[in-house]
Amino acid sequence: MHFIKKVIETPILEEPANNHKDIHRHFNRYSRGIFIGPSIKIIKTKAKLTLKGSHEYEDLILEIVIRTMLEKEVDVKGVLISGEDISETITNLGLDWSLQKSKGKTINYKVKIEDVIKKTTLLESIETFRENSYLLLSFNLNPTCKITTKTLIPQPSKKKVEDDKVNNRIQFCTGVISNTSKNLELISDLVLSDFKSELPEQWKSIIVFNNYKIMEIELPKDTKNTRLLRIMAIRKGKIIRSVNIDGELIEKQYSIVV
Repeated sequence: MHFIKKVIETPILEEPANNHKDIHRHFNRYSRGIFIGPSIKIIKTKAKLTLKGSHEYEDLILEIVIRTMLEKEVDVKGVLISGEDISETITNLGLDWSLQKSKGKTINYKVKIEDVIKKTTLLESIETFRENSYLLLSFNLNPTCKITTKTLIPQPSKKKVEDDKVNNRIQFCTGVISNTSKNLELISDLVLSDFKSELPEQWKSIIVFNNYKIMEIELPKDTKNTRLLRIMAIRKGKIIRSVNIDGELIEKQYSIVV
């Protein structure tokens, strides 16, 4: 499950740094203040649904496209980037990928991927890597089953919310699927679950914004390591979710402990 959907469903997390790493890691770079979070745009035409997302939505777009494909396997290209040595995890998934450790002060691990992977393995991999990695994949099966994802992770936006250039940010990942009632329901469930009752029957485009207001940072008491203090700290505040449906804006707010 995508971390934003998890936060909406369980906004107050117990020991998030230890028990909810797949969510906590998306917030550990923030200090106090208001910050721009990930955004996604859904465009509907008669034949297809196009999903355009910023970084941190690429895993959900990939999951949606994979879930809709009829083929049992697909030829993918891209990269896997992690802050941890996940060689054992890769092996346990049945993937023959060689993890390379980076050089320099900031250590990360990376795999360049060119592989044919089963649909079931891909779905399992997406969920598994959500805890500690970024899976940035592209493939093109046909005009209504394809995804393109950039392979360089962008720097977090330093802009104020009112200066957000969302159309630039959502160029990070683009997925295309068929426009069917089943696929519309899938998007509604995975992207717009808390706005379902507000969605009109007819629409052309929807943009989802997720912005964060961090009001309090609770530091761990069992370490003095500056890096660990930042990573393990608990953020308390709000997530402000808004959707722009063909120009009409609807907003919801959730108190969060992450």
